Amino acid sequence: MKKVYIETMGCQMNKSDTERMLGMLSHFGYEETKEPEQADLLMINTCSIRQLSEDKAFSAIGTWGKWKKDGRNIKIGFCGCVAQQKANEIFKRAPYVDFVLGTHKIYALPEIIKKINNGERVCECTETHATEDNLANNFQIQRVKGVNAWIPITEGCNNFCTYCIVPYTRGRERSRLPETIIKETQDALNAGFKEITLLGQNVDSYGKDLNNGSYRLADLLKDLNKLEGKFRIRFVTSYPTDITDELIETAVELDKVCEYFHIPMQSGSSAVLKAMNRRYDRETYATIVEKVRKMVPDVTITSDFIAGFPGETEEQFVETLTAIDEFELDYSNVAAYSPREKTVAAKWVDKYIPEDIKNERFQRLNDKVKENCLKSNLKYAGREMEVLVENFYEHKGQMINSGKTRNFKTVHIPCDKDLTGEFVNVKITGAKTWYLKGELV
Repeated sequence: MKKVYIETMGCQMNKSDTERMLGMLSHFGYEETKEPEQADLLMINTCSIRQLSEDKAFSAIGTWGKWKKDGRNIKIGFCGCVAQQKANEIFKRAPYVDFVLGTHKIYALPEIIKKINNGERVCECTETHATEDNLANNFQIQRVKGVNAWIPITEGCNNFCTYCIVPYTRGRERSRLPETIIKETQDALNAGFKEITLLGQNVDSYGKDLNNGSYRLADLLKDLNKLEGKFRIRFVTSYPTDITDELIETAVELDKVCEYFHIPMQSGSSAVLKAMNRRYDRETYATIVEKVRKMVPDVTITSDFIAGFPGETEEQFVETLTAIDEFELDYSNVAAYSPREKTVAAKWVDKYIPEDIKNERFQRLNDKVKENCLKSNLKYAGREMEVLVENFYEHKGQMINSGKTRNFKTVHIPCDKDLTGEFVNVKITGAKTWYLKGELV
């Protein structure tokens, strides 16, 4: 049996795409290996959200190219967002690559494999305005073993934030059919997964393009909640102004939907948000977060922020720090601004923030996130909470079960028995910056 190695970079959407590609390849006699040295087919599924990610991708395949030059009989595939963005340019920069596959038509992979095995080189980066649901039903999904299954429900983005490459690599928003999503969810549950995470660049815009917008995310959640068995449902990532009262009310009403909202703010400054082409200001974001907190008991709200956006002043950056405090954000992903080709902000070279200042702001932002993370975790000391165990491992001579609460708090539980995949009741005995400590009740 031939072996395939896929290195996956970036977001959960990329991880989901890799699972789908592995499922397709299993139909053609390929078995996954975790060791690239053993592979007949080497693929990289790339991320282009930052320049560093793109550079890492080319560095990784450079090693594979040397193996090929030294006489190894291998095929090399370059996939994902960088592939969609660069297309045929990949062959010029890395002439040892056999095929380039973008994000829009991953179900072209079986035909591509046939062609490269016949000596052809293939570039499939066609942009499409349709989903591939009709082809998805023909292949299994080879999911990574665990408790959480990622299921894309929308693809693409229509917002064109001035810093973001996603609309250029993932295309326009396209909602997948409810029946396909429900089937994939049921298949995952049948396979033993206990948590379903619905994915989308703007997950709460789901359904705008289906049946004149008559079937939205709230409707999908209701249908998924009807499936039998004990399991959890999450959805990420939300665009702030697409969060409706109906969606919040539905999340509260449905027993399987978790108390967790990921609501990227990106900046605490209204002026910077306008420059970013975000469709809200600080006050609007405040109203949305306040509403979610009021309506959803024990909700965890996480966010994303960028440090050093072009033209950002020190005063505007401080507004981001104060926003994290004011809105009591439980955790935030942070990044230093990275200019991306084709985006509007990348052209504002005269407004670029010097690297030393940008990096210093990034560090201060990280410190603020750590401070608020601990503050958030301390609130749960002494509480009893349900935990879905995800991992079992040894740490400093002690066996630990690690898992998540419904509201996405990580809990470490000392216990000699492997409880992976089980729901357990835990008393929270302490809090650290990144996790809670607990004991079985």
